[in-house]
Amino acid sequence: MLAVIIVNYNVKYFLEQCLLSVEKAMVGIEGEIIVVDNASTDGSREYLEVLFPNVRFVWLPENVGFAKGNNIGLQQTIAEYILYLNPDTIVPEDCFTICMDFMQKHPDAGALGVKMIDGSGQFLKESKRAYPSLMTSFFKLTGLSSVFPHSKWFANYHLGHLNENNNHEVDVLSGAFMFVQKVLLDKIKGFDESFFMYGEDIELSYQIKQLGFKNYYCSDTCIIHFKGESTKKGSLKYVQLFYKAMIIFVDKHYKEFTARVFGILLSFAIWIRATISFVGSLLRKFGLPIVETIAVTASFFFTLFFWVKWVRQDNYFFGSSIKWLFALFVGIFLTTNYYAGLYDSIQKKGRSFFAALISGGIILSLYSILPEERRFSRGIVVIGSLISLILTNIIRSFYRKKGWIHFEENHQKDTLIVANPFEYNRIFNLLSFTHKAEKVIGRIAIAEDQQPHLIVYKNIKKFIGLFPAKEIIFCEEGLSFKEIIYQTAHLPSNLRMRISAAGSSSIVGSDSSNNAGETVAEITKYNISQPFNIRMKRLIDVLVGSGVLLFWPLLLFWVKNPFKLLYNALIVILGKKTWVGYCDIHNNIYPPIKPSIIGTNGFAIQQEKYSNYEYLKLDELYAIEYLPIMDIMLIKKGLKWLGN
Repeated sequence: MLAVIIVNYNVKYFLEQCLLSVEKAMVGIEGEIIVVDNASTDGSREYLEVLFPNVRFVWLPENVGFAKGNNIGLQQTIAEYILYLNPDTIVPEDCFTICMDFMQKHPDAGALGVKMIDGSGQFLKESKRAYPSLMTSFFKLTGLSSVFPHSKWFANYHLGHLNENNNHEVDVLSGAFMFVQKVLLDKIKGFDESFFMYGEDIELSYQIKQLGFKNYYCSDTCIIHFKGESTKKGSLKYVQLFYKAMIIFVDKHYKEFTARVFGILLSFAIWIRATISFVGSLLRKFGLPIVETIAVTASFFFTLFFWVKWVRQDNYFFGSSIKWLFALFVGIFLTTNYYAGLYDSIQKKGRSFFAALISGGIILSLYSILPEERRFSRGIVVIGSLISLILTNIIRSFYRKKGWIHFEENHQKDTLIVANPFEYNRIFNLLSFTHKAEKVIGRIAIAEDQQPHLIVYKNIKKFIGLFPAKEIIFCEEGLSFKEIIYQTAHLPSNLRMRISAAGSSSIVGSDSSNNAGETVAEITKYNISQPFNIRMKRLIDVLVGSGVLLFWPLLLFWVKNPFKLLYNALIVILGKKTWVGYCDIHNNIYPPIKPSIIGTNGFAIQQEKYSNYEYLKLDELYAIEYLPIMDIMLIKKGLKWLGN
């Protein structure tokens, strides 16, 4: 009766949850599940094949795109109905039954889509759409559709005038969930493979209507579509693929003049969106240090101007050399911020204050050793540093508001787990792998039981506000996917919703359709791979290497092979090696680091592979619990082996 076809690309944990929900929805239905993998590199095959023996997997050697991947899946089945489903979706248990009943009650239905919400419970407007006509596209591109979201005229692209909670005949369905008669797909020959990603659902919807059938939007069932997983929305790649798909569709189905005008409009839109995307990408990746460089430089020169104008009119300031000093001060300020982790996407609270203290101290120290004729005023240094601190904090607040940087999660308890006692322990253990277990407030019991719990699930809406909760994890065991989807749509929007299906090894969720989703799985968090620790390890390598070159004569009597020590210092400074690394040089379990001079035991690295269990545990402890002080202690311990 039914074949569910899913094209996967590097979203194994989302697909795990999806497949578990699909298997529940297939109960009582004669059918099959087919997963076509587009050459994923995240270990999808090793992870999923064992977990889902009843799923038919097709492992492709290269990424052939969404359309072709689905067509390959279509060739594998003779089912009466085909459901094209995205891997980052969750379906309720009665979803497929409702869809088949709807199709059988509407003989004119060629394809069916359903109501979709994102991971925060917000309705996804692409659940129902119109064809991208010239005016419809113009209103969408200019933003008028957002200004008048329920207008039949301005918001026609997403059919904003049609109630999302009623069933409707529509033009276009979403490829994230598309329930289609196979007999029609055989005539159409599946998706048009000239579309790599995006637009193929518009083309297929159009072809179905050309055969005399209708496309329906059904609100009788609702699914979660996390979105943004395979291609991040808003990225330059997304913009290029989306608008290229629009141009292909227009060229195929519009008259020459209209297509030409449409092409010009879309090309202009691509250029504008690509420019915005490119600038936004630059601002996210490199903009903060650039903007702060401008802000800090302006702070010092403003202070200088103020000082000369109002404080020390008679003070002598020497030509251009002050500019070089200011450039040095700015460099110190930015370098300190860099090593404090203030340009990472995830930052620790309070770091900016301490970084400012350190950089200010260094700047004042340098100022104090300047020749007398080169000194200007400590007041300029102090006030300039204070203004810099204020401006940079304002800038970082803007970046946090835009979601480009975040504070590292604190250890405040803010997570509730809806589960029976057994599932609660499973989720708690999963959270332990990422050091999030300490954030758990407690358990909301599925039903009244003897184990410790906060409240019973039936009272969740009544008492949820009593807890300082920011996140709820729903365990499907004892509930249902349908109930979880309902709660995702109806609980307060300030709560982060997470889902873990019964029997799964992961937790998934997403806070909006525009952001990448979050997963928690049985993967240990390694401190050695954190950006801050990577920088500090490199800094220690360079400082120790420089110290060796400066004080080499003093080390002659302490180090074996002192001439080799000089060579080691040079290659470490150049980044070819690191002073401290794994005992097992063939290790491929933990995050990779450069070849090292000494191991995590403080002794010289040997060339043969270690098999000693103690060495492996030392490497594991080093990778998981790494702090920069570890390298300093091990270098001190293994000083005589640094010339190895």
